[in-house]
Amino acid sequence: MKDVNAIEMRGVTKRFGEVVANKDVNLDVRHGEILAILGENGSGKTTLMNMIAGIYYPDEGQMLVNGEEVVIRSPKDAFRHKIGMIHQHFKLVDVFTAAENVILGIKEEAPELPPVTGGNGFVRVMRRIGRWFQKLWAQRYSTARVEKRVAEIAARYGFDVDPAKKIYDMAVSEKQTVEIIKVLYRGADILILDEPTAVLTPQETQKLFAVLRRMKEDGKSIVIITHKLHEVLSISDRVAILRKGEHIATVDTCDATEASLTEMMVGKKVELNIDRADVPENPVKRLWIEGLSCKDREGVTVLDDINFHVNAGEILGIAGIAGSGQRELLEAIAGLQHIETGDIYYHDPETNETVDLRERTPLQIRELGVRLSFVPEDRLGMGLVGNMDITDNMMLRSYREGHSMFLDRTDSLQLAERIIDELEVVTPGTTTPVRRLSGGNVQKVLVGREIAAAPTVLMAAYPVRGLDINSSYTIYNLLNQQKQNGVAVIFVGEDLDVLIELCDRILVIGGGRVTGVVEGRGATKEEIGLLMTKTEGGSDDE
Repeated sequence: MKDVNAIEMRGVTKRFGEVVANKDVNLDVRHGEILAILGENGSGKTTLMNMIAGIYYPDEGQMLVNGEEVVIRSPKDAFRHKIGMIHQHFKLVDVFTAAENVILGIKEEAPELPPVTGGNGFVRVMRRIGRWFQKLWAQRYSTARVEKRVAEIAARYGFDVDPAKKIYDMAVSEKQTVEIIKVLYRGADILILDEPTAVLTPQETQKLFAVLRRMKEDGKSIVIITHKLHEVLSISDRVAILRKGEHIATVDTCDATEASLTEMMVGKKVELNIDRADVPENPVKRLWIEGLSCKDREGVTVLDDINFHVNAGEILGIAGIAGSGQRELLEAIAGLQHIETGDIYYHDPETNETVDLRERTPLQIRELGVRLSFVPEDRLGMGLVGNMDITDNMMLRSYREGHSMFLDRTDSLQLAERIIDELEVVTPGTTTPVRRLSGGNVQKVLVGREIAAAPTVLMAAYPVRGLDINSSYTIYNLLNQQKQNGVAVIFVGEDLDVLIELCDRILVIGGGRVTGVVEGRGATKEEIGLLMTKTEGGSDDE
């Protein structure tokens, strides 16, 4: 078995209309290895993996599993060949337990009850009653057996999971564990993980990597898609690089560097250094928060006594496990979240006056001259209108400035063209509906529009999520330019390496409370990771 590859793709091509997502790709995955897949946005990474997982079917080419040509037209076919994919967005039923999610969709065979012999009417009635009891027995037996099997898998690879725990009570890392156990339970020997560390703390990432290494030692083949180059160098044995849908090369990780991988991805040398300018010697407070508390629609406290400030000409990073209150905090500042207690003060540089923003609507905030630009986590849900084209999405910021009943699209069209050019947005043109763009290109349009609004406070929530390394550094440079222009930048990020390198100070939130504030220079991932897991309030920067 070791003489053949776990998977081979030969001349695989996939088209979506006139768009060629993958072109003549030749790729192999070996037994007992961890292979990383790298590429820019739109390079075809996920499409290629979706063909292995049975979500897409190739238009041309062959696929071999363990040396034999196979046809995979569905995820069920993929599981038949012991292939399973763990998607970035989990596919779990929240009200089910871990064991129930693992068994969902699988037909479990119940143990046979002793047959009832005889042919009279009484016996026939007893047979029907017996079949009914057999179904009840099968249901009980199946759940107990699944929980036992889940516990065995967890013990074998070092997972930490309670089979009887409901999904809605689980942390993100626990949900991911359930997804991995799901495919292992179905007998997968080849696992594909799409951005598995996107929402994990450094400690959770190290635990996951330890599990993956044990799975590798057990002979499993693992394919991991990630944008984090340092993770690629840490966990993988080989790296396959895609560019514009084509397979450029597969290299041994021990022979690769971040610079060499980036150059192969992009096709040119890219500077991987974030140029962090110094903060002004006598910084001016642009925005400060005092005792801010908020509740969600169910009455649950999501922000609890938040205190901090951000200065003009600095980047304040916000770190925290997903769902710790980052989104609600930015929405409260932007006037989109109801505030229970506390105040939000803004110092207007034009009038030199301090304004309390509490309980004001977003429009009232803008009428006060407070230019808050907000790049929300949900791009199409809150930031852009999917059915509108790029030009019209630019107008969402400026249509009130018109002087007649007819809208002038000239300035918005010029802005759209400039953003497409400067941020290298991949689109047929300015008239393309935003919903037809890839996630990374949607993000570029949104960030470009918000920065073009010339804000005095710029709040950006996960502005590089889903972006390739080249585009990410473009965004980092744009944020640094805003900082040098005197803008107070609030940056919510999930990559702690970036937060440490980009931000002047880092505010850590855990369970809706400030658990600490650290200086960007000199901070460590371990220090921030520990603060992220705390739930009690720590020191703030007041």
